[in-house]
Amino acid sequence: MNKAEILVIDDEAPIRKLLEITLQSNDYKVWLAETGRDGILMAVNHPPELILLDIGLPDKSGHEILKELRTWYNKAIIILSVQNSEEDIVKALDNGATDYLTKPFRNAELLARIRSVIKRHQTDENCSSITCGNLHIDFGARTIRKNDELLKLTSTEYLLLALFMKNEGRVLTHQYILKEIWGLSYQTETQYLRVFVGTLRKKIEDNPNQPKHIITESGVGYRFT
Repeated sequence: MNKAEILVIDDEAPIRKLLEITLQSNDYKVWLAETGRDGILMAVNHPPELILLDIGLPDKSGHEILKELRTWYNKAIIILSVQNSEEDIVKALDNGATDYLTKPFRNAELLARIRSVIKRHQTDENCSSITCGNLHIDFGARTIRKNDELLKLTSTEYLLLALFMKNEGRVLTHQYILKEIWGLSYQTETQYLRVFVGTLRKKIEDNPNQPKHIITESGVGYRFT
């Protein structure tokens, strides 16, 4: 039994009940909050392993709750919302959401996302290496291998792939990637990012035109799988 604790912040009683049944049947401990304020109080008093947060809350916007939580809570937060516009998704991810699922969602997909983000956050941040499928990165040696063959990457390509691999399964917005790799002054240079993603795909993908590792999330950013 994994017994990880998950806090659900959602004002819809049927959704809370569905999530409670689904999560408990998969051995998670579940805490339920109907408002953003109640959710924050519960998170402060008993920090969970993960938070499932709705955007449309009755007291405060989920975006506000997310920003408030991110001032101190550094574990996973997955947004569950009927709002599916690119603007809402990008805003949530830029404000610190770990992932974003639109309602209605499939239980199997939600559980897969939960397993992925909990595993990632439980991994020691100071780990010396990461393996994702046929790719292996050694942070100490600053090397990346594909099927045990050393890849020749530029410094920027290495930093970009390292960022993707550290956040495997998570959607990273264009603005977040540009800020992390090139700095704040590059946050609007999305074409710049597309060029580097294109060259990186040619080196790590079996078929760069049908990528299986660096997946484009249209209008939002990229997800590494």
